[in-house]
Amino acid sequence: MSRSIVRQSKFRHVFGQPVKTEQGYDDIRVSKVTWDSSFCAVNPKFLAVIVESSGGGAFLVLPLSKMGRLDKNHPLVTGHAGPVLDIDWCPHNDNILASGSEDCTAMVWQFPDQMGTRPISEPIVVLEGHSKRVGIITWHPTTRNILLTAGSDNLIIIWNVGTGEPLITMDDHPDLIYNVCWNRNGSLFCTTCKDRRLRVCDPRKREVVAERMAPHEGIRPMRAIFTRDGNLFTTGFTRMSQRELGLWDPTNFEEPIALLELDTSNGVLLPYYDPDTNMVYLCGKGDSSIRYFEITDEPPYVHYLSTFSSKEPQRGMGFMPKRGVDVSKCEIARLYKLHDKKCEPIAMTVPRKSDLFQDDLYPDTAGPDPALEPEEWLEGRDEDPILQSMRDGYVPPKSRELKVAKKNVLDSRPTTRRSMSSCDGSTNLPVSHCLSECLSVCLNVSLSCVLGVSFIHLWTSPAKCT
Repeated sequence: MSRSIVRQSKFRHVFGQPVKTEQGYDDIRVSKVTWDSSFCAVNPKFLAVIVESSGGGAFLVLPLSKMGRLDKNHPLVTGHAGPVLDIDWCPHNDNILASGSEDCTAMVWQFPDQMGTRPISEPIVVLEGHSKRVGIITWHPTTRNILLTAGSDNLIIIWNVGTGEPLITMDDHPDLIYNVCWNRNGSLFCTTCKDRRLRVCDPRKREVVAERMAPHEGIRPMRAIFTRDGNLFTTGFTRMSQRELGLWDPTNFEEPIALLELDTSNGVLLPYYDPDTNMVYLCGKGDSSIRYFEITDEPPYVHYLSTFSSKEPQRGMGFMPKRGVDVSKCEIARLYKLHDKKCEPIAMTVPRKSDLFQDDLYPDTAGPDPALEPEEWLEGRDEDPILQSMRDGYVPPKSRELKVAKKNVLDSRPTTRRSMSSCDGSTNLPVSHCLSECLSVCLNVSLSCVLGVSFIHLWTSPAKCT
């Protein structure tokens, strides 16, 4: 007599539950731009959503506590001249956000804890280096002020936003880049491209260290993310247009660790990964469901857990960093689902009877403190994220202002003064000197006329003032 053995996992019974209507965010006109990004970014303080706007691009920034119907007078962020395509909150400062747009620029913004009433149109720094639209924005996970941008010009540029300068430029991609993802310590990043190749790049060596041709046989867009173990989790399509997921070892791209077909649908699957639980959430644009899986060291390595289903399709999705979840309710993840005109938070919860802090569900997670400075990272140092305990829940870090110290490009050039008048072709005189000369001439002329003198004494001067 044989018995079926059920795999032991504390996440087998995770379930999703939307919040009450009054705890959502209503009257948000989500952007209709045809671009496969999430259109939403969230951190423990703010919710940002790309919205419809006339005369340029705009996005909305809301404090998480401002739930319910959106105030019609709530300000938009309107600095871009074209539609906004991607946004991302800085992992080391909850008040800093970066955005990329069709106007070929990336911008970095800083928001106060208390939002005002006027539209925000002045970023703290503008990053100009792409010749076509900037569709991908992602911050370095462990280093302060390092931002990666990728554009439709097939370039990847890594910036130091503290100085506004590009540090590294890579042109290894011959076609449109679909997505970019850093590994856990920021030493490598992976990319998917329209040429159907999956690449692992070392930015400081400016080279591709590993690549795989067609990890999914379909020609539709792919996505790839790093897991905490250094493996690659990918989503794509089969030759018969079925959606598919895969798990790969970048040191041996010959055969996948796991390959699993899902369903037939047109929407690109966007993966959201939680390194603390080793779970991945798959959200397809146009889908009305969220599938979640657990990645383990046991075959079949990618284990299906469950599906959260709802009636309305999603336009985009935001994923809360782990330090922003509610530990008192055993919440292990929170997603923000975008509808046509609202944003709906969805809590992923492990059912537990005890109200005490669950140590097994909440290992120490990545905190807001950077492990490295830009100079250290460029010199070749790598550090894992600085971890913090979740026992006390979310503790707001001290607000730090981003100071942009741009180098003065005029320091290396000879200084030239623009003269207001010239004596001859070569002599430059101060304006005050010329005025005194003109005044002297006028006084001499007036004095000569009063005394009836038949001649006028002209003041001789090395300058002829005009």
